[in-house]
Amino acid sequence: MKSKVLAALAATMAVGATCAFAANPFVDVPSDSWAYKSVVELADAGIIQGVDGQYFQGNRNITRYEAAEMVAKAMAHMDKASVEQRALINKLADEYADELNNLGVRVSALENRVGNVKLTGDARIRYIHQSEGDKFKDSEGKEQVVNGATKNDDSWSYRVRIRANAQVNDRTKVVYGVSTNNVSFADNSTADNSDKNNIFTDRAYVDYNFGGNNWDLKVGRDEYDMGGGRAYGFLYGDNFDGAQLKYSNDKFAATAGYGKFKEGVMGGDNGVVGSHEATKTGYGELEGFFGGGRAAGSAIGVYYNDFSGNKSFNFDDAWGAYGSLNLGKWNALANYEKYNSENSKADDPEVWVGKITYNKANFATPKSWDAWVEYLNADNGFADGKGNFIGSTYGWRNDSLLNNVKSWGAGIDYTFAKNAQFQIMQSFATSAKDGNADPGEETRAQFVFVF
Repeated sequence: MKSKVLAALAATMAVGATCAFAANPFVDVPSDSWAYKSVVELADAGIIQGVDGQYFQGNRNITRYEAAEMVAKAMAHMDKASVEQRALINKLADEYADELNNLGVRVSALENRVGNVKLTGDARIRYIHQSEGDKFKDSEGKEQVVNGATKNDDSWSYRVRIRANAQVNDRTKVVYGVSTNNVSFADNSTADNSDKNNIFTDRAYVDYNFGGNNWDLKVGRDEYDMGGGRAYGFLYGDNFDGAQLKYSNDKFAATAGYGKFKEGVMGGDNGVVGSHEATKTGYGELEGFFGGGRAAGSAIGVYYNDFSGNKSFNFDDAWGAYGSLNLGKWNALANYEKYNSENSKADDPEVWVGKITYNKANFATPKSWDAWVEYLNADNGFADGKGNFIGSTYGWRNDSLLNNVKSWGAGIDYTFAKNAQFQIMQSFATSAKDGNADPGEETRAQFVFVF
């Protein structure tokens, strides 16, 4: 550890030094010492302070927290560092990540340094079981299962995603990502998976921050989050090509954008499922933050989507509102959405969602956990008549539990090791709203690993 810290000090000396002939602040470093020039330059750059402001104590072993503090100060001078120096500081930041976090310095701040490229990603292994729904007889007297739920519908699948995050300059970031589909373990051969176009580009955008860091412009392919990511969000949009402009501060945020869905239920012929044209939408959102600001406080928001001009999509527009209240370890979320169809292709369905969460499972903190319970009330009309459903981007429910249902759900998330989490979700007390037979309940369990 000592050699690495000394190497970091050598790098940061070149990075942060402003004057090679500044006054020596330490009484125990003689002017004829081999380290005199380096020590003076480091002190002048603010990298080191010594002990009691007077003594360098060069023979004393430093603690990991002292080393982390030096690395943090080196990070502050990254914009002046060479490629080799940045690589060395990045390596040390990874080694002292825990100490830096405890000191309030996020290692992810390295992503904001010019010329830095960072790879991230996640992998998920998922199990889904849906029980047999209640049966009813159709007009011909044949016994049917509601909404396609089948008995003992068990499935195992996996998904892997990789992201490359490149900081072009202090305002511009470029992100590119690839993902697999949800690949069933029943597909035993690589050829089978390749035939299904298993790997595809799911992120490819430029993010430009300007106007005193309050304005943000994003152009390209990203995930569309109806309700800005804080709401439950009933609209599906894993891959969305478009442009978005956002203004935000600690009290307020306004967002406007336009684009087209490329994958999933609303992606049309270009999507994973569906036979209609890819859906386009223009959208806007207003949010207010209180009791802790945008990052950690409570929030309220309203949002609107315009789907006019889509020939094969059921709805002309939609609007929603949400409230998220943080009370210590508790969070309460309420969300309402209304979809309108002026051309009578479908009814005008509404959806209500309520969710209460206790505690927070953090991927960086082993043994952290949370538990939640939710209630969903969705009208009939969220299916397009071809077996395709509008589904929540972040939701876990299958099709039969998103349309014409009242349903409860509960789940637990547990971080069993750093960057590794186990999640389990269960629906219960589910019933159909219009008098048809009730769909079967869903159980979902998954392991998620981030890197």
